[in-house]
Amino acid sequence: MESSLLVDVVSVFTDEAGGHGNALGLVRASALSEGREQEIAALLGFSETVFVEELIEHGAHREAVMRIFTPGTELPFAGHPSVGCSWWLDRHGTPVRALRVPAGEVLVRYAGDLTWITGRAEWAPEFEFHQLASAAEVEALDPADVTDGRHYSWAWIDEQAGHVRSRMFAPALGIAEDEATGAAAVRLTTLLQRDLLIDQGAGSRLLTRHLGDGSIEVGGRTRAADPVRLVLA
Repeated sequence: MESSLLVDVVSVFTDEAGGHGNALGLVRASALSEGREQEIAALLGFSETVFVEELIEHGAHREAVMRIFTPGTELPFAGHPSVGCSWWLDRHGTPVRALRVPAGEVLVRYAGDLTWITGRAEWAPEFEFHQLASAAEVEALDPADVTDGRHYSWAWIDEQAGHVRSRMFAPALGIAEDEATGAAAVRLTTLLQRDLLIDQGAGSRLLTRHLGDGSIEVGGRTRAADPVRLVLA
């Protein structure tokens, strides 16, 4: 017997005009999705899909319990799903102070059209970082040349301003190329020990703040996209 699941979709880390961004699937956990999270994420094919399992009220504050899946594996933490889910919850009238993910508590704040989340480098997957000489070299990379691992290639656009051009390839996560990668931005900000403005992929934009206590804030803009109805056998 077939069942259908309606999946909300948002685009995370868009530019100021709402262009580009990384697609994210959002599912409110139910009996239909329970135990099939990895299957659903693989069928959707987004770089990540999140499952919101519970909203917990703490007086004036609210937390969301969330799990994150790539098409190939579950992640303890990821930046673009955390930013996108926080924005989506706020848009549906349930803003949160924090997300509870397997890695720990991800603090959330809203500032105008930006949504910010706080993560730590040790929560993020390991990446091989490759600093190139120019943004043009980053743009010339071919995802077909990367067959395994998790690789983040970057170059300065303006080092004094902290402006970076980057791309990320992660066959190990089932992702040929990720349009915008918050977890890698957390690691790069930790590595460079400074705030960054990152242009990744085809035109996505990420902002980071180095907080000095081992924590990194990642912020960006999100917009709604068309939902997807998924048919499950």
